[in-house]
Amino acid sequence: MGFFDQFWQLTIDGLMVGSLYAVIALGYTLVYGVLQLINFAHSEVFMLGSFGGLFAARALLPDHGVPGGFESVCLVAVGLGVGAACGALAAFTLERVAYRPLRRRAAPRLAYLISAIGASLFAVNLAGKEFGRQNVDLPDLFHNGTVFTIFGAQVSTQSLVIFGVAIAMLIGLDRLVAGTRLGQGIRAVAQDADTAVLMGVNVERIIIVTFIVGGLLAGAGGFLYAMTFNASYNMGFVPGVKAFTAAVLGGIGNVRGAMLGGLLLGLVESYGGYLFQASYKDVIAFLVLVAILMIRPSGLLGERLGRAA
Repeated sequence: MGFFDQFWQLTIDGLMVGSLYAVIALGYTLVYGVLQLINFAHSEVFMLGSFGGLFAARALLPDHGVPGGFESVCLVAVGLGVGAACGALAAFTLERVAYRPLRRRAAPRLAYLISAIGASLFAVNLAGKEFGRQNVDLPDLFHNGTVFTIFGAQVSTQSLVIFGVAIAMLIGLDRLVAGTRLGQGIRAVAQDADTAVLMGVNVERIIIVTFIVGGLLAGAGGFLYAMTFNASYNMGFVPGVKAFTAAVLGGIGNVRGAMLGGLLLGLVESYGGYLFQASYKDVIAFLVLVAILMIRPSGLLGERLGRAA
């Protein structure tokens, strides 16, 4: 079958994966917007949230086989909630252990990078020891397959749930940043932390909340990712790099840019993997990133968090 015959199926698959990249990318964007730092341990927050949600869902799986209806909804809700909570706890711990001591000592930027890499390696090896070195699968949570077809492309229940929940989280974060008092504080610190202090903004609180919100999204996204691709101790590396690419592609420090970058990256991978070989989809994605940055170095939207909303 030709590319145009598969176009809509590739588009649906690309949007699903891209929405997951976007959810993870928001953690990079939030931290960069507030602290002007890249949190290279964010991929391990994603991984730990994935295991938390996966084990919670597996513990509640019924004995009669594949769940359906209300059971499936409850299992997904529990997995998302526990995954988000584990991600938030991991991100909070990371900020307290790896970043806060350096911030109080006015450490150079390089120290933050080294600390983040050290925390990442620690989390990966701890997960490998505790959860094993093999993939951990999540049994099917939905007994029905295709929900409907669009232009001949099949949309499964699982794909629809993953895409719908991811988009809902993206929209929710956008509204949080753009339309709430907390969001005003985040944007104020991102634009000018010194002036924000003079205006009464608690910068320490904003930094903690930023890490927690990013961890919530990464943990929930990790569970959604595990629903399709399973979980493993080193699962965070590739999605983490892709999410970082998406954040840079859309404009690092820009919430809406991270969303756009994630969706575009998912589409590029889906189309490229079909036109060439599946093994080349990572190469294609990074080539597109390089091409975009050569034309527009600040990314597609290119604004910082403090001015983006």
